[in-house]
Amino acid sequence: MALFGNAHPIDNHQAQQDYARLFGHGETVHAAFLLIRDTILFTDRRLILIDKQGITGKKVEYHSVPYRSITHFAVETAGTFDLDAELKIWVSGSSVPIEKTFTKGVDIYEVQAILTQFVAR
Repeated sequence: MALFGNAHPIDNHQAQQDYARLFGHGETVHAAFLLIRDTILFTDRRLILIDKQGITGKKVEYHSVPYRSITHFAVETAGTFDLDAELKIWVSGSSVPIEKTFTKGVDIYEVQAILTQFVAR
């Protein structure tokens, strides 16, 4: 499904190992999704968006969004003809949301539950 530009789940433990240098002491991955070459990590402290750039993907941007800076978010479930679920996250200081698309196989309610757990602290 990554070929269609949609995120799909990947193993949390593998993501924890692959991106270990990004985490603070004791920080753990609660959910991880792959979008072609990019990765979305939900840790117990923040949302991390990993954007591999260029043809080779050697240049990488790591976008860290502390949950406290998320002002609100929205999820849109997959439908009969629209097979994608969408996540929109608004961060304080920005009027444009961060938007990510997930395959129908991803439980968007689980994604919402993770955000709710950490944003509503």
